[in-house]
Amino acid sequence: MLRRLYIRDFTLIEELEVAFDAGLNIVTGETGAGKSIVVGALKLILGDRASTDTLRAGARKAVIEGEFEIDLDDELRQLLDENGIDVLPHLILRREVSESHSRAFINDSPATVGLLRQVAGELVDLHGQHDHQSLLRTEKHVTLVDGFGGLESLVRSYQVQYALVQEIVSRRDAMLARERELKQEHELLAFQIDEIDAVAPRDGEEDALESERRILENAERLFEATSSLFELLYNSESAISDLLVRARNELQNLGRIDEAFDDLAQEISTAHISVSETASFLQDYNSRIEFNPGRLDEIRDRLIDFDKLKRKYGGTIESVLAHREDIGERFELAADFEGAISRLDREFEAATADLSDVAVRLSAKRKAVAAQIESAIVAELATLGMPDSRFEVRLTAVEDEAGWIVQEGQRYAASADGMDRCAFFISTNPGVEPMPLAQVASGGEISRIMLALKSILAKSDRLPILIFDEIDTGISGAIAQRVGDCMLTLGDYHQIIAITHLPQVAAAGQAHFKVSKSVDNGRTRIAMHRLSESERREEIAALISGAEVTEGALRTARELIESRPGSARKHPAT
Repeated sequence: MLRRLYIRDFTLIEELEVAFDAGLNIVTGETGAGKSIVVGALKLILGDRASTDTLRAGARKAVIEGEFEIDLDDELRQLLDENGIDVLPHLILRREVSESHSRAFINDSPATVGLLRQVAGELVDLHGQHDHQSLLRTEKHVTLVDGFGGLESLVRSYQVQYALVQEIVSRRDAMLARERELKQEHELLAFQIDEIDAVAPRDGEEDALESERRILENAERLFEATSSLFELLYNSESAISDLLVRARNELQNLGRIDEAFDDLAQEISTAHISVSETASFLQDYNSRIEFNPGRLDEIRDRLIDFDKLKRKYGGTIESVLAHREDIGERFELAADFEGAISRLDREFEAATADLSDVAVRLSAKRKAVAAQIESAIVAELATLGMPDSRFEVRLTAVEDEAGWIVQEGQRYAASADGMDRCAFFISTNPGVEPMPLAQVASGGEISRIMLALKSILAKSDRLPILIFDEIDTGISGAIAQRVGDCMLTLGDYHQIIAITHLPQVAAAGQAHFKVSKSVDNGRTRIAMHRLSESERREEIAALISGAEVTEGALRTARELIESRPGSARKHPAT
């Protein structure tokens, strides 16, 4: 609901702040008092284009701000998330208009006017300008029918199956798009596979071969060095091993005199063991050294093959192996292209069969719901003074040779909502064929049509706020009373803000606000305030009798209010 509306320096409004209630909020005021200016300000936070001539004389910036208390549905939450807007239990929409530009904000984050319009379109339906009349948007009609009939579960089942078919078609289209490319690549891929497989490098093999090559290339040096070291450490007359034994023995003798030499003797013993082990390793290594020129040539040749592959396929053996895996998959796909397409075709046929089943069942239920809506709205229009109206919910399916939905041998186009194209048609005069709802002339007639539709579809319409800008033009008496009753009933499902000049409608209100104009020190100012019960009676009496409020008008106003027991269902003020 719209909790608060704040306007500053907008045309004739210096500063205005008003808190609305849930339920039916009535706004009245004399002709020219400024009701249209308040509505104009409200339209700015709904995303209408701003004009610098709306700036109050002498002001630098106009500010219009609306604070909404909302239950975030998935669509609105996703919209805010995608645009980096903080998701809070309340939503603040703001426009700032200066002489040079206008700016928009959502929860204090800068936003485009387009985004502001999108967000507001999920909250408010303003009747008076087609921009905000959701019922005039044909694409919304099927959703309203589904909501009225409680078909959401079946719709979700259809949408799951529709998404599956889309995914299969997407994969098939991608494969077909690659068909020529794959066929052109086939010979190249075969050559590359043969070239890599002829060498058949293994992961880690290059490092092992490089190590083996270094050993074979340096076999003579390794042999000479290990022989020399063995002699030095163990096998010569002055071998280090023998010298360490002599030093150990001498330290042990000294240790018998002074224990301080014991640790040193132990250190020398440890060194002797290390030298002996090293000498043993050198002797063993020396005995295993291979002088194998043939093997060395094999390794060099293989490493040359590796270098050729690396230069062509990525610079490393790892990249060569990764390339081989990739082209292997592509080669197999190219080789079995027809088989892959056939498998996808079978998947498509099975998925579209399931889709058709759900779509046909959904369409049948929609037709039954459409008949209920038609009769209910015709009856509602009759009570609103349009007894000769005809209303049709037209559900049509579009034949399509490539359509995904099959019914009785005929193929039909599928959309995200089903096989049905839905549109509301209406005729308000005898002998006139129904026309699309969006083509009906604006004014009091279309406003009453909107009111009838809203009354019937109230529970399924998810937009929480409805604003009616003088929709009661051209009606009076019992019809006006019925319009008030409709609005009051709608207030159980939506917050209603109704600008009216009819006492019968005003008397149905659960909160009543008055817009007034005054002149102070030569400057015109517009104000808006909430009426007390006594002020409300006087205002309704003024709507009845004009500027001179008579006792009779006051009595009539009191009777109108008391005759509307439903209007006593006050919603808490905010």
